[in-house]
Amino acid sequence: MTGNDRHGRMLLQVCLNGARPAAQHPALTADTTLAGADAARAVAAGAREIHVHPKDAAGDDSLRAADVDRWVRALRSACPGVQIGVTTGAWIEPDVGERIVAIREWSVLPDFASVNWHEAGADEVAALLVSRGIRVEAGIWDATGLDAWQRSPVHDDTLRVLVELPDEAADVVRRHAEGLIAHVRLDDPDIPILLHGEQRSAWPAFTLAVELGLDSRIGLEDTLQLPDGRTAPDNAALVRAAVAFINA
Repeated sequence: MTGNDRHGRMLLQVCLNGARPAAQHPALTADTTLAGADAARAVAAGAREIHVHPKDAAGDDSLRAADVDRWVRALRSACPGVQIGVTTGAWIEPDVGERIVAIREWSVLPDFASVNWHEAGADEVAALLVSRGIRVEAGIWDATGLDAWQRSPVHDDTLRVLVELPDEAADVVRRHAEGLIAHVRLDDPDIPILLHGEQRSAWPAFTLAVELGLDSRIGLEDTLQLPDGRTAPDNAALVRAAVAFINA
């Protein structure tokens, strides 16, 4: 069983921005109105969920309530009925206690949030999210994170596992992905898995997800390029290319 719905459709997330600075691409912005319009175009193109890194006024990733509330509110207004998820990455606030305080102060809650299990404080962050009714995506990058998630007291509350591949050559993507997927399946054969890569591994990981019947994501967080190597004008163009792969 994967995250595919009862009609067998693959779940496609759009990952709007990531930790990239706005200078990397014209469609990256700290303006929530522009980001909402970009997200709406991506949803119209076929994305069914949104993953976003809320930004502060300077364009940096933020976990502060004022920023998270503002971004979630704007995306929910632009894309009504669409599930919205945010990051909880430790690079935004390395101090676990401060990260917990920030998340506890959110008032406009996302539908889900990703937690990287190789990061310090993953169990505490995930437990807080669950207590607030926010579903948890378990980000698994390596064996260390996988082992920590498998032993986690929040393990059984996980919405899905994100099998996340680094920027790596296309010829190692299958081996790396299938190894992590196999270990996740040994632990829990039925948990939904969303497979994605970044930079060089983004499109190889996406096409492998289609082949394996897994969920996936695409967007300017993971790659700025279309499959043919051209720079994508926006997230919607990346989603359209992904939908073409799915339909093929």
